[in-house]
Amino acid sequence: MRPLEGITVVTLEHAIAAPFCTRQLADLGARVIKVERPGSGDFARAYDERVRGMASHFVWTNRSKESLTLDVKQAAAQQVLGGLLETADVLVQNLAPGAAARLGLSYEALKEKHSRLIVCDISGYGDDRETPGPHRDKKAYDLLIQSESGFLSVTGSTDEPAKAGCSIADIAAGMYAYTNILAALIERGRTGRGCRIDVSMLESMVEWMSYPLYYAFDGATPPQRAGAAHATIYPYGPFPAGDGKTVMLGLQNEREWGAFCKLVLRRPELATDERFASNSRRTAERVALRSIIVETFSPLTAAQVIERLDEAQIANARMNDMREVWDHPQLRARGRWTQVDTPAGPIPALLPPGVSAASAPRMEAVPALGQHTDAILAELKWNVVDIAALHAAGVV
Repeated sequence: MRPLEGITVVTLEHAIAAPFCTRQLADLGARVIKVERPGSGDFARAYDERVRGMASHFVWTNRSKESLTLDVKQAAAQQVLGGLLETADVLVQNLAPGAAARLGLSYEALKEKHSRLIVCDISGYGDDRETPGPHRDKKAYDLLIQSESGFLSVTGSTDEPAKAGCSIADIAAGMYAYTNILAALIERGRTGRGCRIDVSMLESMVEWMSYPLYYAFDGATPPQRAGAAHATIYPYGPFPAGDGKTVMLGLQNEREWGAFCKLVLRRPELATDERFASNSRRTAERVALRSIIVETFSPLTAAQVIERLDEAQIANARMNDMREVWDHPQLRARGRWTQVDTPAGPIPALLPPGVSAASAPRMEAVPALGQHTDAILAELKWNVVDIAALHAAGVV
């Protein structure tokens, strides 16, 4: 039995933050009913066509869910939503600011009738009616929150900031929503009462920015953008080998610095060179030190550099592209790939991180738009005639 079997999640979601949260709940066995706009559905369905005609973001965040199409602005839809909430344990939404409240789906509107319901609201800046803040009603997308949170100010090259290559702000918010819902389910098991969870993308990202924030504490100079290198630890980052490939390496302490000089650079005298006698000095002298490292690596292949680094027990990695990640030997050796069904046929899928001997994760199909609409309505005691009428009126 999976940990969340018997838990029902109703979600009005789009894009990444809420879908990533609820997909992880589904991984643990929860039943997730995804409410989508008739005709178009979650707009992430149309981001691209890279996975056999389906969107890469969508197939990643929506497996193991049931898709119910519902025009929530129509009066008849309220009866359907009411029926869903009768048996729901969790309601998740990341609609536009204020939209859920206008639909009568705020925690305040629901708590009296559904006292055990956990309501999780995910927004860009926080959706608190008592202390709203000046940004509460602003639209928020991943890149915008990367910018507002200071992430862009410390990421990229010296000359130009760079966004993260994945939806890091959405992922952060989705993870905090997921963990807070798990905690709320535990709390409800003790008290019998549901609660409201207010997750802000900005606050999620600023939490992840706490190291650079503290580094710049009390007006100190913030970390400088350093490309793929570490801003405040050196050597820590990418270095070219003689065969044109890139090796990533990282030193954490003085013992490793001594081993690096002796076994990798094969210049043990550098270990006591005053220019490089501490991490702060190596960081200050990174241009000179990088020149030494690049010169040493220039006659070596990446494999030979990694062999030296492994001998010295210096942390290192190859800079893989997406093709190499698909074929990563560690993932293959640990059996981390499986398959899930989709409307376009089976596709490979990574098993969720975390290996439990007690149960296997749920890895079911990515739903077609509205695939489960009629079955869910029948479960809610709508008859065939009435279901047909809902379709005819464009409610579902």
